[in-house]
Amino acid sequence: MKTRIITLALLMFAGAASADEIRIATLAPPGSTWMKELDRTAADVAKATENRVTTKYYAGGVMGDEKQAIQKMKIKQLDGTGVTSVGLAMIVPSIRVLELPMLFESEKEMEYVVKRMWPYFKKKFEKKGYILAGRGEVGWLHFFSKKPVNTIADLKGSKLWMWQDDKVAQALYKELGFRGVPMGVPDVKSALGSGKINALYSSPLATVALQWNTKVKHATTLTPIYALSASIVRKDSWEKISEADRKTMKKIMATSRRRLVRNVRRDNKTALKQMKRKGMKVNKTPDAEVEKFRAASERVWQKLAGKVYSKGELKLVLKLRDKYRAKNKK
Repeated sequence: MKTRIITLALLMFAGAASADEIRIATLAPPGSTWMKELDRTAADVAKATENRVTTKYYAGGVMGDEKQAIQKMKIKQLDGTGVTSVGLAMIVPSIRVLELPMLFESEKEMEYVVKRMWPYFKKKFEKKGYILAGRGEVGWLHFFSKKPVNTIADLKGSKLWMWQDDKVAQALYKELGFRGVPMGVPDVKSALGSGKINALYSSPLATVALQWNTKVKHATTLTPIYALSASIVRKDSWEKISEADRKTMKKIMATSRRRLVRNVRRDNKTALKQMKRKGMKVNKTPDAEVEKFRAASERVWQKLAGKVYSKGELKLVLKLRDKYRAKNKK
């Protein structure tokens, strides 16, 4: 009996010592497409590692905006965070070259370029002490507003939300003469309610998940940006996990990533349809306005080269994009 008690005690101690809890913050609200997948992945990892690796998520921005989450990672209050490219750029600014306005014309085109650039950026993050883990998506961004915004002039006359940490949006707004109202994501809903802003940019799915759809009545067919997201983990936190468990986690995260992308693309379409059924007007952006927006965007690409990303990085992304277009000419 004594031997059995000692053995059980040793097993319990060993199990406690080997357990790793990963603390991750995200703006994704509980119950959203993103959080459903993150929760499923966490459960799969816990099961596959026999609870040696568990994940605690702080969802819905309870840890603050992405800037605050990144700061908490740096002082080791968090092990990781799920962020958009705006948050990723707080560690490696040049990753924004993958999310320039009017850069891509289709999801397949975006996927071709980003897939080939991702290993390059993974190395850049690792040099900064972070693991660039699962790549996700936010989707095509529309302009949503209280009043119709069919032209650039309409947008100029709007009180248009600008994510205060979004350097690409800042440059684009300046180029187009937009009146941006800077604030963090958690403040947008109340700002719409108070009238501080009356227009914003977002994907349909994020607009519904964050309940911004209750405050706006119009959307544009113009979708200037395909927004990306990803999970990042501090390298020291990642390396505390055994090599065998890391290998298991990578397999699970790869499956999760494919599932998440599929679901986000599906749910973006569903969210837009639901908003239209409830009275949202999707206003056709005239072709001439699209071309004006495209010309302004391309000027922004060049102005940000050497500031946010290198000229070489921009050249490589455009080369990959043009290679895809050449291979897929109709």
